[in-house]
Amino acid sequence: MSEWAPKRFWQNATVETEGEGFAVRLDGRPVKTPGKAPLLMPTRAIAENVAAEWQAQDDRIDPRTMPWTRSANSAIDKVAPERIGVRDHLISYAGTDLLCYRAERPDSLVERQSKEWDPILDWTEKTFGVRLLVTKGVMPISQNEGSLVSLYREMEAMTDYQITGFYDLVTLSGSYAIGLAAAHGFQTPETLWAASRIDEVWQAEQWGQDDEAEEMARIKESAFLHAASFYHAA
Repeated sequence: MSEWAPKRFWQNATVETEGEGFAVRLDGRPVKTPGKAPLLMPTRAIAENVAAEWQAQDDRIDPRTMPWTRSANSAIDKVAPERIGVRDHLISYAGTDLLCYRAERPDSLVERQSKEWDPILDWTEKTFGVRLLVTKGVMPISQNEGSLVSLYREMEAMTDYQITGFYDLVTLSGSYAIGLAAAHGFQTPETLWAASRIDEVWQAEQWGQDDEAEEMARIKESAFLHAASFYHAA
């Protein structure tokens, strides 16, 4: 970390019940978000993970090692005040869902996409009564407006904390359907992340791996798995 990183000033990070939520205190001092709002969490599971991150800090605070704290901050400072805008942004991924754009060739890639992606779209139809349309190539396809409305409504019952996790599940994978599948436990987060990476993995198999791209993929995978844990903890 750079020299300006804040220094650790506490000995113990603890979880305490506060009203209907849970707060983290550092030697009795309440933790606040970057926007100066009280960091009040809806479940003890989230609060305990946040407290563990603060307890694990060394002499200087490293925000990169604090995904639970970062997600909790986002739920309060970013999602809550812009909830409708966040939902509008997320539903745009359903309109251009990764799983709906298939390769025309070669057959090996076409078969791999079908094997991994069709079950997710089948589950989406069975669970939500929505069948997303599939096309070959990159030319845009318009999804049925009623289908998008139905999928949009699935976010209505989500809390701000759940939408925070859901946001990363969708945007990191490029697929609203994968985000829903992860949120509802249709497949493991690891399996769903692998499904989102079919095209990139196939390219690497043909032309060789790019170390920088692989490192970025590992970072995104870690964030995706965290988002799944955060969503379910919420």
